[in-house]
Amino acid sequence: MKRNSSTKTSELLRRRDAPLETPTDLTRSATRDIAAAMNAILADVFALYLKTKNFHWHMSGPHFRDYHLLLDEHADQLFAMTDPIAERIRKIGGFTLKSIGHISRTQRVLDNDAEYVEPLDMLAELAEDNRTLAARLREAHNVCDEHRDVATASLIEVWIDETERRTWFLFETSRRRN
Repeated sequence: MKRNSSTKTSELLRRRDAPLETPTDLTRSATRDIAAAMNAILADVFALYLKTKNFHWHMSGPHFRDYHLLLDEHADQLFAMTDPIAERIRKIGGFTLKSIGHISRTQRVLDNDAEYVEPLDMLAELAEDNRTLAARLREAHNVCDEHRDVATASLIEVWIDETERRTWFLFETSRRRN
């Protein structure tokens, strides 16, 4: 049986107008809770990425090259987290952040808009922000555990390790001599 072209067109339009629904075996409440936790992480990672790049761009002093390269490496690592976080949220049927405004309303990492920050203070601030991010990743992991979302939890475990490494490097680099 042949369908006419108007039937095909209306079917295509109906499919395009359908809401984004990703099939998952997770409950709606699991998707809601995990997506909320991970969107907060995503906003924090974007905010920390931009703060790290800000400090990278505004680094100065006798250790400029070492600090500049360290912060560039850290920023690359943070940015590399963003797509897997957002895609994981979509894989479980959630919705992700949609704009810079959405990020700014969701982020918990504090911005630093100061015109000048001492290099060691930059490193110390980023060390603290990364330490806090590791704690928030653990909280998100608990949400995933509660809903038996082992795939998201597994990704988070790697990000905790990377975040702890950044924290360690920043801490050791920013130590002041006694």
